Amino acid sequence: MLKKHAVLLILTGGTFMSFVGLYMRLISQADGFQILFYRSFSLCFMVGLVCCLRRKATPLNFLKSIDKNDLLIGFILSLAFACYVFAMLYTTVASALLILSATPFMTAIIGWLWINERPQAITWAAMAFAIVGIYFMVKSGNQLGNNLGNILALLSGFWFALMLVMARRSGKDDILGGTFIGGAICIVIGASMALAVGTGLKILTLDLLIILGMGAFGIGIGISFVTWGASHVPAAEVSILVLIESVLGPVWPWLFLNEAMTLSEIFGGALVLGSVVVFALFSSRSAPNSLMQ
Repeated sequence: MLKKHAVLLILTGGTFMSFVGLYMRLISQADGFQILFYRSFSLCFMVGLVCCLRRKATPLNFLKSIDKNDLLIGFILSLAFACYVFAMLYTTVASALLILSATPFMTAIIGWLWINERPQAITWAAMAFAIVGIYFMVKSGNQLGNNLGNILALLSGFWFALMLVMARRSGKDDILGGTFIGGAICIVIGASMALAVGTGLKILTLDLLIILGMGAFGIGIGISFVTWGASHVPAAEVSILVLIESVLGPVWPWLFLNEAMTLSEIFGGALVLGSVVVFALFSSRSAPNSLMQ
């Protein structure tokens, strides 16, 4: 695949994912576990479809290709998915996405501790500014009663970072199998908890359509496209390209639903995004030929 086509795939995937916050705000009654359950069905379908088309494999052969690395990655990814859903419910879309944009720094630390990929000096400096930015966003969340959502966003970022290091360590060309397993586990978690806490699985038809659309197009196509293109673009550049999700994500609820950001969120988010861009640019210059595996 040509690099320009891979870049287009990543940008397209990030744009699809940027609509998740809007999908979440359009849901009227469904709770977190119901959302997790139904969203995961369409996510699994779309990821499986893309994977079969990419690998030119039948659904049965795709399922047979799933190995222990996919199972481990899927388990970690299911935790990230679950935290992500509830973060969107308990804080603003802007806070959740901008806090999640600090994931590259978490990945750098975990990679250093686990697989001995020592972070560059610029990583520590950029991380310091990102931490300050997250502080301002969490401070704003405390004033608005959004602490739980901000903490869940941080946890989601941590699980995503751990998954990325696991994927890198596994040496796999893509993590679509693990993504499929993550969705399958979320189906079980969502159903079990929805039934256990008494809300059940019955939801409004409109909510169901919104949730299925979010799983298929917001997450399913989005993460599939990003994963597809990432193996053909240097990792540092991927870090910049996927920021389109964090940049566009808060725009859609603001544009269509008038969900505004506080000054603390804007300032903190600018620090986080700016830190990631600087980090990615310096990484790109120092390792121009490295590829994301």
